[in-house]
Amino acid sequence: MSEEDRYAFIAEWYDPNAAIQRQYQLNYYTKDGSVEMYDIKNHRVFLRRTKYDEIHKEDLFVGNKMNVFSRHLHLIDYADQYTSRKVGSKKEKTLALIKPDAVTKMGSIIEAILDSGFVISKAKMMLLSRTEAMDFYNEHHSKSFFSDLVSFMTSGPIVAMEVVGDEAVSSWRKLLGPTNSSIARSELPQSIRARFGTDGTKNAAHGSDSISSAARELEFFFPSSGGRAPKNTAKFTDCTCCIIKPHAVSEGLTGKILNAILDAGFEISAMQMFSIERANAEEFYEIYKGVVAEFSDMIVELCSGPCIALEIRNAEAPKRFRDFCGPADPEIARHLRPRTLRARFGKNKIKNAVHCTDLPEDAILEVQYFFKILDS
Repeated sequence: MSEEDRYAFIAEWYDPNAAIQRQYQLNYYTKDGSVEMYDIKNHRVFLRRTKYDEIHKEDLFVGNKMNVFSRHLHLIDYADQYTSRKVGSKKEKTLALIKPDAVTKMGSIIEAILDSGFVISKAKMMLLSRTEAMDFYNEHHSKSFFSDLVSFMTSGPIVAMEVVGDEAVSSWRKLLGPTNSSIARSELPQSIRARFGTDGTKNAAHGSDSISSAARELEFFFPSSGGRAPKNTAKFTDCTCCIIKPHAVSEGLTGKILNAILDAGFEISAMQMFSIERANAEEFYEIYKGVVAEFSDMIVELCSGPCIALEIRNAEAPKRFRDFCGPADPEIARHLRPRTLRARFGKNKIKNAVHCTDLPEDAILEVQYFFKILDS
């Protein structure tokens, strides 16, 4: 394409009014960041070419879910050879696993992943049972270190992530560095294992060793067809809810926000990435309806892309964490409480980086909404 690049995808949208999946061709023009949509079944233009700043080139890969003008689209295929060749040929998915020894460093590890140009498309903090750990490491069961490895991997929470990028399998392994952390420190001091690992077992993180392993390992943690994933780590006591909002996730702020929360002495006891449907957003934010003028804008933001829900634990968690988030309006926060999360990472009253539970009596209910209802 000489004039400008146009990437074309087949996208599905579930129409709640008609209760059917509708298919569109979604075209994205790189020159001006505009999109158009064509209704495949009815052979007509659904959305005329319109500039849309919420989509970035790195969001465009098969399997991703994105919002276009409040419609929740799932990219299921490439619509032409050109797009498949330009976008699909190098794009891979791999498993990035933060091991129990490095979960407290997850903010810095996630920051390193995002800074290297990867997209995190799924994420969940989990606790492996002994049986699950033995299943996952089955290929090593005859090795001498197997028993120690299983004990270590069940000793605390882990964070599993699906990471997408150009040649993601080899690129992520390169970022990880050598298996033994002390060798990593001498050979690749900037690698993840050099920075956060201890030895050959407690080496901070894991990466799939091939495309086929990646597919199998991702299916283990994020089963596509009704399989059971390892369970989340939510405790539902002495806790409050935090949501890293979609704008902050897409701006690559996740690692920085997690670090800020951990540095302030809070425990992140559960974490999971969600793509929220409009009906769920309305249900979750129901207490603000008729109370907050920005209610409908808050709904649109929460549905605009993936968000990350956290269970935060601390003595007096709801009140202390709400104080740490700061005033809802980042401008006011920057004047009055410049060290708060919203002062540091928020843009405006809607895109204010994080949601936190306002009323202590709602804290457990909000955590349950994500980690019991949406994660079921």
